[in-house]
Amino acid sequence: MGAGASSITGPDGETGAHETGLGDLPESCVAAVLLHLDPLEICRAARLSRTFRGAASADFVWEAKLPENYVHLMELACGGKSPSSRKRRLCLKEIYARLCRPNPLDGGTKEFWLEKNRGGVCMSISSKALLITGIDDRRYWNYIPTDESRFLTVAYLQQTWWFEVDGEIDFCFRAGAYSLFFRLHLGRISKRLGRRICSFEHVHGWDIKPVQFQLSTSDGQNATSHCYLDEPGRWILYHAGDFVVESSNVSTKLKFSMTQIDCTHTKGGICVDSVLIYPKGFMQEKVFTSSL
Repeated sequence: MGAGASSITGPDGETGAHETGLGDLPESCVAAVLLHLDPLEICRAARLSRTFRGAASADFVWEAKLPENYVHLMELACGGKSPSSRKRRLCLKEIYARLCRPNPLDGGTKEFWLEKNRGGVCMSISSKALLITGIDDRRYWNYIPTDESRFLTVAYLQQTWWFEVDGEIDFCFRAGAYSLFFRLHLGRISKRLGRRICSFEHVHGWDIKPVQFQLSTSDGQNATSHCYLDEPGRWILYHAGDFVVESSNVSTKLKFSMTQIDCTHTKGGICVDSVLIYPKGFMQEKVFTSSL
């Protein structure tokens, strides 16, 4: 019975020499199954056989994984050029792979990409794209080079009475829920003879009063959180708030800020790297949420 189920029977009832396997399934049937898998699972399944490899490249499989506005996102990734203007038309699997790479915006001060597992839009906004009070006064602030930032530069505060960092972004995110974070580091980072050095000389004032994080959207969503900064020597994502995008084809304008403006004391010794926007629930580094 087992042999009969795993072989092909000839016209005279004789068992054929060719045994059936997954590779004998129609490619369209395999593609219909792959449609229900995550992108990374589809890529792994493509290694099983030639049939699976062909099914894993079907456009209708990857169209379901791409954001509705993937054409607009590809135009941004290509510097404003339409994907159809390329000499060779990309299949949707190639477009998905292209969008999963970091795509610079606004002179390289921002980047967006798709999260590989689910296809959610991620974004990083460098410190140079933020409005930092006093950033031009070298007595207080400096930009320092580091390979610990995707932008290779962070803003370092030596000391100030009034700490305020603001930013905004106008972007067509994929429909879904998102979280916004500030990526911060207490202590000045550098390298000496190839080894990481962290100086805590200027770190002070962050344990006296909490920092306030705020987020607002153009459609009326608002979030506020507070957190003490008290873990020096490591990069941490501080959660500012969440927001929801209803439509991929409608631009969402975000405004966000980080402030500690109690002028009864100074504060300093902090590196401001970037603002990160991730699909809600997607985490890559240690996250601090509101401590109050």
